[in-house]
Amino acid sequence: MYLKSIEMYGFKSFANKIVFDFHNGITGIVGPNGSGKSNVSDAVRWVLGEQSAKQLRGASMQDVIFAGTENRKPLSYAYVAITMDNSDHLLPIDYEEVTIARRVYRSGESEYLLNGSPCRLKDVNELFYDTGIGKEGYSIIGQGQIERILSGKPEERRELFDEAVGIVKFKKRKAATVKKLESERENLVRVNDILAELERQIGPLERQSEIAKNYLKKKEELKTLEVNAFLLEVQDMNARLDEVRKNYDISQTQMTENQQRQTKVREQYAVLEEQISRMDENIEEIREKQGNTALMKGKLENQINLLEEQIRFAESADENLADRKATLENEKKEYLAQKENYESERKELEELLAEVEQRLASVRKYNDDLQSEIKEYNDGIEQNNNAIMELLNNKAAIQSKEQRFDTMLEQTNIRKAQLNQRLLQRKTEEADLNETLTKCKDDYTAAQKKQEELKALEQEFMHKAVEWKNKHREATAQMQQNKEKYSKLSSKLEALKNIAERYDGYGNSIRKVMEQKEKEPGIVGVISDLIHVDKKYEVAIETALSGNIQNIVTTDEATAKKMISYLKENRLGRATFLPLTSVKGKGFTKDKSILEANGVLGLANELVDADEKYADVLSYLLGRVIVVDQIDHGIALAKANHYSLHIVTLEGEYFSPGGSLSGGRFKNNSNLLGRNREIDEIEKQLLELSKLIENGKNRLGEIETAQALLDSDRDENRKAMEENALVCNSAQIHLQRAEELKSESESAFESLNNEMERQIRDIMAGKKEIQNERQTALDREAELKAQTEEFQKLLDEKLYMESSAARNVSEAQIEEANARQKVSFVLENCQRVAGEIEKKDADILRLVEEAKNGRQDAEKKRGDIQKIKETIIASDDNYAKLEEDLKKAQQQKDSMNQEYKDFFKQREEISETIATLDKEIYRLDSQREKLEQAINYQTSYMWEEYE
Repeated sequence: MYLKSIEMYGFKSFANKIVFDFHNGITGIVGPNGSGKSNVSDAVRWVLGEQSAKQLRGASMQDVIFAGTENRKPLSYAYVAITMDNSDHLLPIDYEEVTIARRVYRSGESEYLLNGSPCRLKDVNELFYDTGIGKEGYSIIGQGQIERILSGKPEERRELFDEAVGIVKFKKRKAATVKKLESERENLVRVNDILAELERQIGPLERQSEIAKNYLKKKEELKTLEVNAFLLEVQDMNARLDEVRKNYDISQTQMTENQQRQTKVREQYAVLEEQISRMDENIEEIREKQGNTALMKGKLENQINLLEEQIRFAESADENLADRKATLENEKKEYLAQKENYESERKELEELLAEVEQRLASVRKYNDDLQSEIKEYNDGIEQNNNAIMELLNNKAAIQSKEQRFDTMLEQTNIRKAQLNQRLLQRKTEEADLNETLTKCKDDYTAAQKKQEELKALEQEFMHKAVEWKNKHREATAQMQQNKEKYSKLSSKLEALKNIAERYDGYGNSIRKVMEQKEKEPGIVGVISDLIHVDKKYEVAIETALSGNIQNIVTTDEATAKKMISYLKENRLGRATFLPLTSVKGKGFTKDKSILEANGVLGLANELVDADEKYADVLSYLLGRVIVVDQIDHGIALAKANHYSLHIVTLEGEYFSPGGSLSGGRFKNNSNLLGRNREIDEIEKQLLELSKLIENGKNRLGEIETAQALLDSDRDENRKAMEENALVCNSAQIHLQRAEELKSESESAFESLNNEMERQIRDIMAGKKEIQNERQTALDREAELKAQTEEFQKLLDEKLYMESSAARNVSEAQIEEANARQKVSFVLENCQRVAGEIEKKDADILRLVEEAKNGRQDAEKKRGDIQKIKETIIASDDNYAKLEEDLKKAQQQKDSMNQEYKDFFKQREEISETIATLDKEIYRLDSQREKLEQAINYQTSYMWEEYE
């Protein structure tokens, strides 16, 4: 078992995901102080179950999570996983590879994972018992731990020895068993206490039993009385139920008749509504054509202006092009001068580099020669030793070699006779070999053709994969933009709601009163929360209300009185209350014809949406205020009525009775009226964005499905390519084999015959040479020993010279690298300047071409202007005809609308009748159900109580 890898993300200084892979041998992690080396060992200790933040050099467990920097946000969790090879099954688990992981969140939640499955800390500890691995195991030696072990208590050192000898698991189990026995002993004491308590309760329970018997006797008497009362009550309920059912049937009949009338009127109404809808579509189509005609005319006029401007620009472009051309030629001269300087510097550096390379080659050659000599002497010594051992072995093998030569001679004669027999068979096999060779060629050609087709299909799949990848990236980017917009709007909506809930912008006394709303149901709310105003009128209405916008509406005077006392007692300030039972608006008492004056938009209370029960309050606050569109109309209206009216403009100018006029830039930035409207608008935008995000997710799902299908097709095609490649290789091998067989069939017998003749001659010569081998081996052995001693002396001298030569090579390599870097830098500058010169030449040619094209384009644009003017004249005639068609369609629609209003009144009358009958039917049905439920309840109660 050994450690294979450590994976970390968000642990201490490891903000990015990092994986340490460990292979055979020793792996070291080096770096300066503070670079995070100790964090690696802390991560291993932590994932193995360390619970003390102090041992991990922190104050709390949240300190192990990456805390962020100036340029990077903190992470929300830390994750560490270690993977161990368990091929020897030292760990008691049926896996070849074991991964232990731990994750902790800033909220304090944490979890352990064993091969991806959640587990307990106890499971992790038990897994590593007696292995030396664990947060307290001797396999992790931290800073200062050796000193703590040596100077620690004997009990602490004992734990390490227990871990090493493999008895920790049994000691832990013993401790757990002792703890369970102690718990059972405490439970036994508790059971004895309960038994003693129950024995003391026997006497009181006997007395309670007598009382229960008396209760049962009294209950039997109650049963008789309740049964008699039940029979009388059920008889009365049945009579009332019959009367309700009769009235219900009458109302149901009337309802059916009115519904039939309503259906007939609705059908006529629908026909007329469809006709009006078609007429509206016709009118809208004519208006759209008019708009398109006017839009086209405007576009054509703009196009004429644009073309004329382009012509003027083209005429003045020649002068600018000449100036730019002169500038580019001057810049080109400067770059040419720079190029000459760099070329000169490059030649000097190249000469220097050649000298350094020559010196490096000389030093390196000397070192290589020295290494070659050392290797030659080592090889010579080793070869001589091997040769001596081989000679010793050959002494015993010479006798067996003589016997082997005799056997080989006999076998060669036998094979020669067999070869003559096979020569006769070769002639019959030659035709079969030619047929096999032709078939192999055909198979190989077909396999190559199919492989080309599969490669072309793979290329097509690759292009499609790139297209789907681009679509996926675009869809992901769009959805990310929508999510960012959704997040921003959500934050803004939450901020607005928080402001509204805290009543920001209101006086302190108003906020304190509204805080009592849950305790005091008589508080309805402030004026700004009870009304809804169109954005167009917000400034005007807020100006008209002025300080009254923070008035508090209550259900009655008692609530207002109670809240005023509350403000007084707590010295919270003053507030104005509007009780619904006492506030009565007088409304507009002037001549109604005033409201028809030029620029008048209406009374302020009529431009506000609110519940009907607040009508008197709104009439009281806004019923006498007239809203006009602009200040000039307001001045005219005030003057005509002798400055006796309350008038406000859309921009916030206010005319008071008596002639005073207030205005200027609106400074109230609280926008109390616009808060609810803005919240509704943001919620609608969020709903639309959520739909777009959902559509984006669906689109991504479709793209990913298409990519998965394409990947499946590519896998199948690649599998087919691999299979066909095997077929192609097999066919090629068969073809080569067939060619080899044919070639062998032609030359095998001749070569074999020659080979056997040669073997016979070699065997005879070998037998003669064996006699000389014994003496040669003895002479060679003595020679090799002398040569080995000479090699050893020379080797010692060369080893002494080796270190000096290696140092000279290293110094020469550094000098050569510096010179080469300087040459590379000068070459880059030469290439850069040459590129700039080519760019300037291209720019000069482009400017000459632009001047020529500009003059030709100006002539063409003058012809286009004339054509566009003719098109504008034709569009004016078409617009007049559409205007006449629109008037006719509008007249037809007006007549249909009058008929539509008559049907609507008739339909409303029938609907009111049906609504009245429906309420009556509902009331009777409710009475019937209540009576039936009451009868069933009484029956069930008597049955369950006295069964």
